[in-house]
Amino acid sequence: MKRGGALVALAVVAALGAAGCGTKPAPATPGAGNVAGLPVTHFDSGLKSGAPRPDLNVKNAEGGQDDQLATAAIADVEAYWDATLPAEFGQSFKPVTSLLSYDSRTDTEETACGSVKKLVNAFYCSADDSVAWDRGVLLPMLRQRFGGMSVVTVLAHEFGHAIQYRLGPKAGITKNTPGVVKEQQADCFAGGYFRWVAEGNSEYYRVSTAEGLDQIMAAMFFIRDQAGTSGTDRQAHGTAFDRTFAFQTGFEKGPKECAAMNAQNVQARLTERPFDTKDTGKGDAKVDQDTLTLLKSSLDSAFKGAGVAAPAVVPGSGTCAGGPATPPASYCPADNTVNIDVTRLTELAQPVDEDAEQSGRASTGLGDFAAFAEIASRYALGIQKGVGASLDNPNAGLRTACLVGAWAAFTNRPGALRLSAGDLDEAIADLLRPDGLVSADINGKRPDSGFDRVESLRRGYLEGSSVCSKQYG
Repeated sequence: MKRGGALVALAVVAALGAAGCGTKPAPATPGAGNVAGLPVTHFDSGLKSGAPRPDLNVKNAEGGQDDQLATAAIADVEAYWDATLPAEFGQSFKPVTSLLSYDSRTDTEETACGSVKKLVNAFYCSADDSVAWDRGVLLPMLRQRFGGMSVVTVLAHEFGHAIQYRLGPKAGITKNTPGVVKEQQADCFAGGYFRWVAEGNSEYYRVSTAEGLDQIMAAMFFIRDQAGTSGTDRQAHGTAFDRTFAFQTGFEKGPKECAAMNAQNVQARLTERPFDTKDTGKGDAKVDQDTLTLLKSSLDSAFKGAGVAAPAVVPGSGTCAGGPATPPASYCPADNTVNIDVTRLTELAQPVDEDAEQSGRASTGLGDFAAFAEIASRYALGIQKGVGASLDNPNAGLRTACLVGAWAAFTNRPGALRLSAGDLDEAIADLLRPDGLVSADINGKRPDSGFDRVESLRRGYLEGSSVCSKQYG
């Protein structure tokens, strides 16, 4: 976030007022009890026991664990599209022409799209209609860090590009289509495939809607573009916010919605942008008295439409005396305060250590917006208490994350405290970690599904505060 000029008041959470009138809201869909209409499930995700051996010819394959995961992924994605293309688009499916496994550390294979030497990647090559993957570095790194479903995620995305060429005009892709639009559509197609798997249709894989989708969402976060990348860059794929949006769209609405993605509707909601010329330190502000004062002013302005007493933000232990304890920030209903541990929040606000992230080590910091969003989430609980909403029902955490998203949209304009490139991804990083506060209720309980947690923030950001009570009442 960056400091700037004055903010304009925005009446958010006005719709929450209905919750304080004694009327029980209608059952929320989606909500904490389901994931895009599917039950929340917990089991080990991955290759099914007794899954068949794919009858596919893979050039240069060595048959190790990552080749097995990748080959089964291709066979499974082809089965999905073999059923989906006729049903959804009225045309038959044709498998890709060739498959290539390589080791980026040693191999010098030449493809129609160039050499794979030192290419830590997976890709679809339209020149020879092939899919290739790096079994030496990329796939084992993803599998070891995020689990086997991350390997499937990457291959499902690459196969999405093959589908774009098969659909032709039905996907709206031409030689002039911006690269980020093609990538967003491929992420969306991958989401449609994983919905099919989650519904139990796959012969090879099974994925739970809690931990399994969490693996996938974490992988989508990891392969995001770096903060400050321009959405007009030829190689742009999107921020984590953009990529998870596209994936969730496919999961929730299916491949026809993906095929309808175009430059106009993608660029209208894309969050990827370069740093502003005034953004020093890659947009990260310090957590100090000045920024905390600006944060409080921003929150007060954003939420004043609720017409309730705003919580005070006070430094302390990050817990409430005799009350809730969700350090480094806690909402204390007894005196309507947000108690914050400034030292711990300062540590959280440190920029992401990109070297640590790339090597698989955890970064000690997530960035300034992660820290500010945690404080905002506790502040939003105070506003919800003021209008009579429950703070500890199953949907309270999702509603809170949604309101943080609505506040983030409010700050996405010139003002005393405004979003900078990459800030929304910092909030998503908090949502995907097991102890993040942005989607926690007053007692620190978080919804089981990372998919739900990310979606709630995204809906608040894109749709505004009214959806927060409507969907997570």
